Amino acid sequence: METLETLDNLNTTLDAMETPDTLVENISYFDAILGKAFTWFSDNLSTLLFIVLVGMGTILVARTVNNIMESYFKRASRRLHMDTTTFRMFRHITVAAVYFIGLVVIIFSIPSLRSLSVAMFTGAGLAGIVIGFAAQNTLSNIIAGIALALFQPFRVGDRLTIMNEYGKVTDLNLRHTVIITWDNRRLIVPNSVISNEAIINWTIEDPAVIWPIEVGISYDSDIGKAKEIMIEEARKHPKVMSPQTLEYSVVKPSILRPETFANGFMNPSVLHTVDPDFRERGGIKVYVTELGDFAVNLRMMMWFKDRSDAYSSGCEIREAIKNRFDREGIEIPYPYRTIVYKTDLQKEKAPQKPTSAEEIKVRYSPRGRLTDIDERTEDDETNQ
Repeated sequence: METLETLDNLNTTLDAMETPDTLVENISYFDAILGKAFTWFSDNLSTLLFIVLVGMGTILVARTVNNIMESYFKRASRRLHMDTTTFRMFRHITVAAVYFIGLVVIIFSIPSLRSLSVAMFTGAGLAGIVIGFAAQNTLSNIIAGIALALFQPFRVGDRLTIMNEYGKVTDLNLRHTVIITWDNRRLIVPNSVISNEAIINWTIEDPAVIWPIEVGISYDSDIGKAKEIMIEEARKHPKVMSPQTLEYSVVKPSILRPETFANGFMNPSVLHTVDPDFRERGGIKVYVTELGDFAVNLRMMMWFKDRSDAYSSGCEIREAIKNRFDREGIEIPYPYRTIVYKTDLQKEKAPQKPTSAEEIKVRYSPRGRLTDIDERTEDDETNQ
């Protein structure tokens, strides 16, 4: 009986839920939604097609402009001395402007967005504050990128040391700067960060660099002979600069072609006057920098044409100096340490060794409460 009552209740519930009137209402509701959607698409079909065409056209125009400007720069750089950094920044700004124009056209093609944009332009002050807070990092990177392109603390192709990394600048755009490090990693630094960092530019104005090599020799070795050996080994290396005097250096070595100077043509716009203190270059000097605890420290200063050659060449010269020192008998010493034990000092100070244990106890053991207790205990045991 209970099972029959349960089945009757279930059938009654299903009949109440799936009545023909309810099904008809659901079907009519979905038909109404589909009808409204179809009506909206049919009424705005031209607007949708226009938006799609404008979007595709914007992308096509932006890529075309980018390719044309890139090919033009490659052709012009063969004949003119063009600045890669400024050109790339100008190219990025031009492409961004094309996308912005396409976005504005799409916005004004939609009536609802058009009225919204007019309202936003009317309240431009408040909208500017809101957008400024929302896109603070992006705007700071864009402004810093434009400032870097204008003032040029570095250019594309320069070699930098920044944030304890050494590498070559390969790109500068509106958001970040790309640097290829010495181990072929891509260091991507936001422009707002790199504009606040201290930068060592090894290439700007004068790419030549003085590179040090430090060696320590023993106090018994001949300092003059060691200096002579170090200078001879440095002169043997092909990348060490020979003695010379320069009046001008290349400002843009990554753009200027070597055959420009081979033809006797010197463009003043790409030259920079060498500092008088560094006109005489190519000389090799060795200094005694420190009389250390166990070695005489020598420092050799050499000239290289570029920072990219200095590190590897310095390592090769350091190895050649070590091999030559071994052949010539110049010692590179190990650290010496003299260990003095406290017991040895006490033996030296003591005139003679105590003769009895009782005398040692009196001389070295301070009297105290525990000592008195121990003595009393020993006396009691002896008396017993």
